[in-house]
Amino acid sequence: MTSKTGDVWLPFPADEIAGLPASFRYRLWDGEETFPADPADCVFYVTPYMKSAEVTVRPLAAMPALEVVQTLTAGIDHVLGGLGDLRPGVRLCNAVGVHTASTAELALALTLASLRGIPGMVRGQDREEWRGGFYDALADKSVLIVGYGSIGSAIEDRLVPFECGPVTRVARSARTTARGPVHAIADLPELLPGTDVVILVTPLTDATRGLVGAEFLSRMKDGALLVNVSRGPVVDTKALLGEVESGRLRAALDVTDPEPLPAGHPLWHAPNVLITPHVGGSSSAFEPRAKRLLARQLGRFAAGEPVEHTVLITE
Repeated sequence: MTSKTGDVWLPFPADEIAGLPASFRYRLWDGEETFPADPADCVFYVTPYMKSAEVTVRPLAAMPALEVVQTLTAGIDHVLGGLGDLRPGVRLCNAVGVHTASTAELALALTLASLRGIPGMVRGQDREEWRGGFYDALADKSVLIVGYGSIGSAIEDRLVPFECGPVTRVARSARTTARGPVHAIADLPELLPGTDVVILVTPLTDATRGLVGAEFLSRMKDGALLVNVSRGPVVDTKALLGEVESGRLRAALDVTDPEPLPAGHPLWHAPNVLITPHVGGSSSAFEPRAKRLLARQLGRFAAGEPVEHTVLITE
């Protein structure tokens, strides 16, 4: 069987990725102004990581031979604007699994830090203040995971040792897992009032944009914690500000809308809000998992086998 040939654009040096098939010409491009080669020869494009949508889609219009676009993120919203420039039949694949461990870890860290009052203690340390007191624990708290895919499941894995209360799972549609039922998003109005911690890990789609608006937030119980490790626009920022500024709810946000959060935005100094700068997947766990994914995907592609994690095919 003849292996596929052509150029593959990678954001990592090819010699740092074990197991790449030898039939391709590997070009290193991580969003620089100058392209590494003629884009017309590219058959497999791995998008740069943590670059703007404008940078990511810039070469697509000049890639007539392209067969696969592989992102290094679970979300694909940053490439959708460039797909209209592609011929029919190009596969868009996401990076399911690459950020699972890292994002689940941060979701747990944000939850624990917020409940135990760590942000206030850090501010106290800066001022040499001893801020003793009585703080919430994760133990016995009920948790609702909105977006029960691989990351949602990994979050539940990490919750188990902390003796939390019941974990409720929500996804686009209802199903059953080994751990128990997964509810449909339509069930949220009935589930929210009894939940202490709501963790958002859903992808950003037309259906989830603004999902967490005034009505959603109003159904959360007094004192509940909202943790967002999904995408900023899943939450209505204005509605959230109203709830945290009143002191009724707490929030821990790895993502915001707008993003980056500009200086002077009221969310920076809102009470009971912890903000991290969209670093859910940006940890030492990212690169080895990304490289293993690329070796598997390119091995399948070279052999003429279907690539995995195909999100859509251009028409």
